[in-house]
Amino acid sequence: MVTAEVNNRDARALPFGLGFHPAFVWPLPGAAGRPHTITLDNEGEPALVRLEGGLINPASLPSPFDKGRLVLDHAMFEKDAMIFPRGAGDGLRYGAEGGPSLRFQFENLPNLALWTKPGAPFLCIEPWHGTAAEAGGSAELSQRPYTTILSPGATARFAFTVEISQ
Repeated sequence: MVTAEVNNRDARALPFGLGFHPAFVWPLPGAAGRPHTITLDNEGEPALVRLEGGLINPASLPSPFDKGRLVLDHAMFEKDAMIFPRGAGDGLRYGAEGGPSLRFQFENLPNLALWTKPGAPFLCIEPWHGTAAEAGGSAELSQRPYTTILSPGATARFAFTVEISQ
């Protein structure tokens, strides 16, 4: 389990965003040549947004998920990260058909990004609470989508777990 806690020890409200950037081997060991998938526990088809110049283009694109399942392909990442601001749920499985898999559970991390460099041997599965600023929107942190405004004296907790199975 990976956890983070943010404590506001100030007398003023604290705006912040937090996210994790773990990377996992792709293809998984012993699964070269097999299709690799991301399967959402909620079987959702969350809308996709993309980055443009480091900012989120807020125009939603059709979901690449079909009944919660996404078959991974390096070409998906030619336009940078795939960002799912909402609807991906609090759990997923990353795995190879008929092979190993990783099971993820997220706590207080409603945003999800998937990223790799095209052709690289890894996949980043990034749970976030807060996203980059939107193109055409405010650069002010407190105005960004999914920014947390933490009251004075308050604590916010975020966590994710990864379980490996064969």
